[in-house]
Amino acid sequence: MTVLHHVRVYKSEEPLAKEDQLAWKIAEVAADPVAVDADVADMIINRIIDNAAVAAASLARGPIVASRAQALAHPISRGGSGSTIFGLDGSREAHRSSPEWAAWTNGVAVRELDYHDTFLAAEYSHPADNIPPILAVAQHVGADGLALMRGIATGYEIQMDLVRSICLHKHKIDHIAHIGPSAAAGIGTMLGLDVETIYQAVSQGLHTTTTTRQSRKGEISTWKAHAPAFAGKMAVEAVDRAMRGQTSPSPIYEGEDGVIAWLLDGPGASYDVPLPAAGEAKRAILDSYTKEHSAEYQAQALIDLARKLHGAHPELVDPTNVAGIVIHTSHHTHNVIGSGANDPQKYDPTATRETLDHSIPYIFAVALQDGGWHHVDSYTPERAGRADTVALWHKVTTAEDLEWTRRYHSEDPAEKAFGGRVEITLVDGSTITDEIAVADAHPLGARPFVREHYIAKFRLLAEPVLEPAETKRFLDLVQRLPELTSDEVRELNIVARPGLIDPSAGPKGLF
Repeated sequence: MTVLHHVRVYKSEEPLAKEDQLAWKIAEVAADPVAVDADVADMIINRIIDNAAVAAASLARGPIVASRAQALAHPISRGGSGSTIFGLDGSREAHRSSPEWAAWTNGVAVRELDYHDTFLAAEYSHPADNIPPILAVAQHVGADGLALMRGIATGYEIQMDLVRSICLHKHKIDHIAHIGPSAAAGIGTMLGLDVETIYQAVSQGLHTTTTTRQSRKGEISTWKAHAPAFAGKMAVEAVDRAMRGQTSPSPIYEGEDGVIAWLLDGPGASYDVPLPAAGEAKRAILDSYTKEHSAEYQAQALIDLARKLHGAHPELVDPTNVAGIVIHTSHHTHNVIGSGANDPQKYDPTATRETLDHSIPYIFAVALQDGGWHHVDSYTPERAGRADTVALWHKVTTAEDLEWTRRYHSEDPAEKAFGGRVEITLVDGSTITDEIAVADAHPLGARPFVREHYIAKFRLLAEPVLEPAETKRFLDLVQRLPELTSDEVRELNIVARPGLIDPSAGPKGLF
């Protein structure tokens, strides 16, 4: 059964035993040697496939080229065999890196297109961000597939349990603050570390990853892709320091000058964090969901609705037929990717891809006109600047609806929703109204994603990048995850077609 751990701020003179701190409770969960359930193992395989798919589609994009150059400037560190880098042949020592730097560049590749899995609750998250740092360490130290799988199950469990209970964005703290502790915990599980060591790593993983949400506000920069990778890199380094006997700020959550008191809800705050009881399997990953479309998760269902409306009402493609479009949705969708954000950039045809990815007015307009969404074509400057699209786009606004907000925050999976109700007013005064609760690919959606869909997504995104034989090799290998040897775990990577990547051609920096 799940245990609720009550967390509050303690004054310095108040007694708080280490064993009662949230970081210690997290470490206890991580150190608990429970088996991985079969359905959880199956989903972990799906998400490794999903990560590789979106990374494949990103290999030539600027943030990946830059982060890959940084990683290649840091050769294999002593104490291990190094870690592979997406796109490069890991059998060559020069193409492997120190694990923290492999976690860095692979994390950027996974996040760049905003196209992998998601979990939304009190906070929001992309829990597959845990996989690059845990996998990088596994390859470096020689962990087998079963150990890797146990580590990933922990990473998902801890991040998602924190996301269920502790809101960061309300205080303008970026959600990567939940990745530092979760990735550190997942690495600790995989390595079989003791509770004390994991506790120190979890505390430092949090302490070093509390950053502001300006990375997702206004003109969104390339740092959006780097942010979770930074948290993963910090987690690897935190584990290394903890293994060497170094200690961390304590109590990191509950302290008078700690995260809750000064960065979150303040000295009077308290939270109830759900964590698995001793001996309980880690099953959180089954509550997460991936993306069919390369866009912010709150846009997924609305893209599907726009696709439906495109087929049912072809007249909506022409902006001269439309007087206005209002999307009634949750507080979060309205204020983060909707017109409630009050970001002029969300209506700017010259905005960056990262900004357009966080503009539901843009996304809905394009999906309505095109009847779908493409991870490249839907974001090009030519597509964003098309006159008829700009005209339709500027007629789209969002509005908070309290019922959609309630459903967004509901803890009942049967009614939790991420969509909205769309009201379209035509110039002749007639209206078209339709709504959607969850994306088609959601577990409760019209077409839930299962293994065949993950594989299809991988093939779609990898086809321009990988040779057919490499696609087959990777898919055959990853689907045997629980039985992989340490040598086979080191082959859990994708190698790009010859000539696609020039490792010496990255931008120059300090390293």
